[in-house]
Amino acid sequence: MIIWLAIALGGALGALTRYGVSQAVIMLNDSNQATAPLATVMVNVIGSGLMGVIYGYLSAGGMLSEALRVFLMVGFLGALTTFSTFSMDVMVIIDRGAILHAVVYAAVSVAGSVLIFMLAVQMMRSFGGAG
Repeated sequence: MIIWLAIALGGALGALTRYGVSQAVIMLNDSNQATAPLATVMVNVIGSGLMGVIYGYLSAGGMLSEALRVFLMVGFLGALTTFSTFSMDVMVIIDRGAILHAVVYAAVSVAGSVLIFMLAVQMMRSFGGAG
């Protein structure tokens, strides 16, 4: 039960942080149009960096309680950015010595996600959206 609570609390804080970063970027810029990608890049890069710090610490023999690990890695960083988990997955595959697998995984993940998103948008547009 404590693990679920740790994930939920971390997720709530990560989502609020993501929203806060977006709002801060909007407030610091005159136009909302260019700010969404900037805020997304910021949370993805920061989240990936933090995930790297934690993963590096743990892979070097560092210890965290399971509750703190899932609070940070699954909850907070998972809600802040799913890109951090993706980045860690790529590194884990590389650490296993499967560099080609890591490259294919990264390429398929990025290209596949963007492609399916574009197809879904086009499908919804062809059906007239929500109404």
